[in-house]
Amino acid sequence: MGIESDWIWFDGEMIPYDEARVHVLSHTLHYGLGAFEGIRAYQQPDGRPGVWRLREHLVRFMDSMRMARLPLPYTLDELVEACMDVLEKNGFTEAYLRPLAFLGSGRMGLGARDNPLHVVVAAWKWGAYLGDEGMQKGVRLKTSSFSRNHPNAAMSRAKIVGHYVNSIMARYEANDDGYDEALMLDFHGMVAEGTGENVFVIKDGIVKTPPVTNILPGITRRSVIEILEARGYDVREQLFGRDAFYVADEAFMCGTAAEITPIQSLDRRMVGTGVPGPITRMVQEIYLEGVKGRVPELEPHITTRR
Repeated sequence: MGIESDWIWFDGEMIPYDEARVHVLSHTLHYGLGAFEGIRAYQQPDGRPGVWRLREHLVRFMDSMRMARLPLPYTLDELVEACMDVLEKNGFTEAYLRPLAFLGSGRMGLGARDNPLHVVVAAWKWGAYLGDEGMQKGVRLKTSSFSRNHPNAAMSRAKIVGHYVNSIMARYEANDDGYDEALMLDFHGMVAEGTGENVFVIKDGIVKTPPVTNILPGITRRSVIEILEARGYDVREQLFGRDAFYVADEAFMCGTAAEITPIQSLDRRMVGTGVPGPITRMVQEIYLEGVKGRVPELEPHITTRR
């Protein structure tokens, strides 16, 4: 599935897809200083697109820009409108939205600070990030030899463009070794997250997930915790080792792109019985129904254009 669309919002203007170009000497292309977000829109019961937790995603986008010391040329409301405009202009009822802030050309070098900042919102159709089969049967993970970025070396709570080289190396390694995805540990050897997903493990009805001290604070992660706690489950945000997966009854990954993806195995050790468990399936079903406007308690998290 490609990433093409008809229109892209670029520095406040809607321009044709083929005209959304940047110079090869753009600063971010060379040094990775930029911020981005991943957001999904789903078709609602009335046929219109609805964006899941749009404002929360854009607040995180703006927070990432602040942490990266990038100027904020647009307000939250202006970015909300840009996202909705992109969906409407392209005629999308379901799509993945990509806000991106990057530094353009002008000066080169690590000390350059006056290059123009560009802000883009693009959208495209995107299916299951880890594949339809992975959504149904679960994915096979390998513990990566690459550690998650140290929070004092790279700001783990920000979606900074250059940070994802770390994740790409881990994903390449896992895929080349025959696995679907990688599990990344932090600098202490404790579980952090996947290359682009948060993780949950379940044992004896207790759900554990790493705290946000060493991971990206996922918007979907927050949704999962709210779904579980609303149904009476004990959710604990705490550090744990990879062996928690080896003895778990269930485990799953979550993220805007990955949605709720069961974990079948880690390091060739089956998680539970090797099939998605009942708690995983419950969360997956409620989430996928909720983002489409079919779970009343979750409707306040959906932004539509009236």
